[in-house]
Amino acid sequence: MNLLDSLQDTSAFVTLRRDIHAHPELGFEEHRTSQLVADRLREWGLEVHTGIAGTGVVGVLRCGDGPHSIGLRADLDALPLQEENHFPHRSLHDGRMHACGHDGHTTMLLAAAWHLSRSRDFNGTVNFIFQPAEEMGKAGAKKMVDEGLFERFPCEAVFALHNFSLGQVGKFALNPGALMASSNTWRVVMHGRGTHASLPHTGVDPVAATINLAQQLQTLANRLINPAEQVLLAVTQIQGSDAPNVIPDQAWVGGTLRTFTEEALDTLEAGLRQAAEHTAAAHGCTAEVFFRRASPPVINHPQEARFAAEVMRDIVGDALVDDHFTPVMAAEDFAHMLKVKPGCYAFIGNGDGGHRLPDHGAGPCVIHNTSFDFNDAIIPIGATYFVRLVQRWLARP
Repeated sequence: MNLLDSLQDTSAFVTLRRDIHAHPELGFEEHRTSQLVADRLREWGLEVHTGIAGTGVVGVLRCGDGPHSIGLRADLDALPLQEENHFPHRSLHDGRMHACGHDGHTTMLLAAAWHLSRSRDFNGTVNFIFQPAEEMGKAGAKKMVDEGLFERFPCEAVFALHNFSLGQVGKFALNPGALMASSNTWRVVMHGRGTHASLPHTGVDPVAATINLAQQLQTLANRLINPAEQVLLAVTQIQGSDAPNVIPDQAWVGGTLRTFTEEALDTLEAGLRQAAEHTAAAHGCTAEVFFRRASPPVINHPQEARFAAEVMRDIVGDALVDDHFTPVMAAEDFAHMLKVKPGCYAFIGNGDGGHRLPDHGAGPCVIHNTSFDFNDAIIPIGATYFVRLVQRWLARP
């Protein structure tokens, strides 16, 4: 059976994807989506496990007596955005939408499970991992790992796909190292002593200290990290008094920090803490630093990345596979799985902005915007990739 052809000839998975799109659920609240996934997997004869990290689902499919195992992962959750699309399958819930394509990722993995359950043309064990709470720094992947995901469901390697604006529908992009950055948020609260703005000598001004620190942080990365290494320290928030004539007791500055190595992250966190402490002391204030590491960098394992690229080429040809894709500053919590298991994360092209199937309208294909919709044309391509990964990985000697 040619999987690409068989999936293109049926609308069942397009209908399923659009149903998920119309019923978006936020991280750790994906009850309807998880139930839908579990019901489909049971219907197709898989062994189904629910309640992992709250709303996570794992479907297990075994065939033959092969010794090898593989994990395939998709994310379930939506974003807290108000959808602006007007097609029939737009979100039915105000303030929630699938603006990142997780509805499509879930559908591609379900399509692969459907095919493999029917064909049984592999020898070994496949674990279909449907993960909750990838968005908003909730780290559902870490929670699954911490709850014993890979002890309960052994995987020699794990693989995942994410739709991305690559210009061509069905193009694949990956690299054998860091593909996405770590995601970290920080906030520094300067504590002073409030007073009337007309009497600054009677207080200790935390606003001046906060502004000074914000300016220093603009050049911190340049002073601490080799220019050849790509990092990002962004100041995105600043807050002082709520009134124009009041020097407050405290002020704060915050932002995000992105790196492609843990070493650079350690260096910059230490530098930020030191700059906050010294700046506060210079102004007679005290500094309180809040630093949250949401996701480590997504670092592919070279052997698994090469394996994945070979599978991709067999499906779409050399011209549509970029196996040395430039890393992006966005983040993904699949990184937590790659820290404990070999594997590969990759992008699949959803088309240029404005590229849509005829009934989709002209919304852009850039993720995380309120007019986004997953391109259904890549469902069979992504599903085929997952199926071919299974067949080839489990066929190894």
